[in-house]
Amino acid sequence: MAHPDDVDFGVAGSVAGWTDRGIEVVYLMVTDGDAGGFDDGLTRPEMAALRREEQRAAAKCVGVGDVRFLGYPDGRVEATLDLRRDIARVIRQVRPDRVVIPTPERNYERIYPSHPDHRAVGSAALDAVYPDARNPYAFPELRAEGLEAWTVREVWLSGGSSVNHHVDITDRFDRKMNALRAHASQTAHMGDELEKMLRGWLGAAAAAAGLPEGRLAETFQVVETA
Repeated sequence: MAHPDDVDFGVAGSVAGWTDRGIEVVYLMVTDGDAGGFDDGLTRPEMAALRREEQRAAAKCVGVGDVRFLGYPDGRVEATLDLRRDIARVIRQVRPDRVVIPTPERNYERIYPSHPDHRAVGSAALDAVYPDARNPYAFPELRAEGLEAWTVREVWLSGGSSVNHHVDITDRFDRKMNALRAHASQTAHMGDELEKMLRGWLGAAAAAAGLPEGRLAETFQVVETA
């Protein structure tokens, strides 16, 4: 994901279900979120350090202990070859079956997922999955590091308008909320409105998926990449 808290807004309920089933989950944040927050009393390096700690605390709420950061500048991410290489490196290190990324497409129905950093990270990450991570001759420096090629079976795109899969997270909603509240520098000012907003989004997604009234769902576009 692009920033600390992106994964918790989009995916934390699903992640909680995966870790409950014994699936190992690793987070990779491209930036430290140094352009976020509302406190002019903090320097940008201090904000970056705070947001790293908030993301680690949020990850623990849903059973994730491995959180990695690439340190790209918040608000200035581009889908460069360097970013593709850096994401491919982590894919070859972790060797995942599933990679969850922000959609690289602009969502005109709801603009917030379409932050330029999100779209840049989605584009670079999808290219890192295919073809970079699986091609042993792409980025030969990775092979020189002892990182052999790895093929990801599927990619889940979050935040897009093309949805073909939903996950019922009703029973794990409280853990998602706890994870989001751990990002106090970003969410504390929202108070009760945060939960109201999320219930609105997730309830509408569940209804669109045909789930009973009162259920909550996270939605994705699943792309097979094996």
